[in-house]
Amino acid sequence: MLRAGIVGLPNVGKSTLFNAVTRTRKAQAANYPFCTIDPNSGVVTVPDERLASLSALSKSQKLVPAVFELVDIAGLVKGASQGEGLGNQFLTHIREVDAIVQVVRCFEDENIQHVAASVDPIRDIETINTELILADLASVQKRAERQAKAARGGDKVAKAEIDLCAKLEPHLDAGKPAVTLELTPEEQVTLKSLFLLTSKPTIFACNVAEGDLAAADENPYVKMVRDYVGKHHNTSAVVISAQIESELMDLPEEDQREYLAGLGVKESGVGGLIHAVYHLLGLRTYFTTGEKETRAWTIHIGDKAPAAAGVIHSDFERGFIAAETVAYKDLIGLGSYAKAREAGKLRVEGKGYTVQDGDVMEFRFNV
Repeated sequence: MLRAGIVGLPNVGKSTLFNAVTRTRKAQAANYPFCTIDPNSGVVTVPDERLASLSALSKSQKLVPAVFELVDIAGLVKGASQGEGLGNQFLTHIREVDAIVQVVRCFEDENIQHVAASVDPIRDIETINTELILADLASVQKRAERQAKAARGGDKVAKAEIDLCAKLEPHLDAGKPAVTLELTPEEQVTLKSLFLLTSKPTIFACNVAEGDLAAADENPYVKMVRDYVGKHHNTSAVVISAQIESELMDLPEEDQREYLAGLGVKESGVGGLIHAVYHLLGLRTYFTTGEKETRAWTIHIGDKAPAAAGVIHSDFERGFIAAETVAYKDLIGLGSYAKAREAGKLRVEGKGYTVQDGDVMEFRFNV
């Protein structure tokens, strides 16, 4: 299961958000720095309205959504790359995840202390990224030194790593994350072997006050973050209110809707964040549906039909013959498999088919 890590300065709402997204109380949330020391992990359910529609069509007894793992990592401070705060421990935990959710404080509240004594989301982002870049710069320099002898001896892998390090070092030294460096497909493969912190896909979560969610697009801090991460990190920012999510956790669904309506919003923002992280991890969904259950299966972008079948069971991939496939919209729009078949929308796909998000599939196999 792929993992995303929540990072940020101490006291920006990471643990509160983690609890809300995982629907647990595993992470302690308190108004002091380093409330979180050891990382907490939990499984996140990916909300998907398509499951209910398919279940109604098939009269399924059970729904099984897609999931991924989320890790709440201790707050980082200036100097972490040199061991300040929980420095090296913090950086190790980031290295172990596949994508990063960086939580940024975008609200004023004199009752919640800020480690820098003031709210400035761009400064906070730069504090964290500087530490990650410095850690990566040290890693790149060590890797180049370690591979120098092998490269001189004609080792092609070592030579490729040294050449890449030569491109990475000035880029990192200029304060730019590795993920923004233009690389060839071959260099991208080599980059993965370096396990750099700033090469991980990242999304930013703007944490706003409860009363600001309805007009979040007008929040000056949110505007600053969106502009900054678009220009400097080639990524996007989503808006959430960790405090609202905390309030919603223990409410029945109907009461949640009433609560949000009272704030002037239809959705809390957490669903959008979950979908954004799911896509950031390079994940997509296909479905199987029947009377027993309707299930969302997780695949990677670009997976072929046999690999998708293998998610269900290795025998399905090993003995793959074909996949009966229909797009979700076509199946729901036509109302049944029979009508989808009559309309020519139900296809039989072979081993070379690239599975699309929303495909509804049934596999033929023989082992």
